Amino acid sequence: VQLQASGGGLVQPGGSLRLSCVASGVTLDRYTVAWFRHMPGQPREAVSSISSESRGSEAIRYYADSVKGRFTISRDNSDNVLYLQMNNLQPDDTAVYYCNVVPSRADYWGQGTLVTVSS
Repeated sequence: VQLQASGGGLVQPGGSLRLSCVASGVTLDRYTVAWFRHMPGQPREAVSSISSESRGSEAIRYYADSVKGRFTISRDNSDNVLYLQMNNLQPDDTAVYYCNVVPSRADYWGQGTLVTVSS
């Protein structure tokens, strides 16, 4: 299984980025999947998640309070890709972002993608 996150970079406060997580070896829509972030000196935290739609149920989305209203999670089931649209980015959003299933699996962590918000 590989979950390869990309799309990070350096952005000014107030800017936007769109992260992508391309999955191989696992069908994302069979699981609740999430974006996590790891800030220096802090534990990894869940930023947003989206539940499975594989049984015909509507996806349920979760957002951490710190990103609610600014981040949007989505999933392309045909391409097996997870996205995170991040708007109005702030310096506190600076972190390495990862995707994983929920509950997370240690062998699914990829290298993540670095998001740096700075002027």
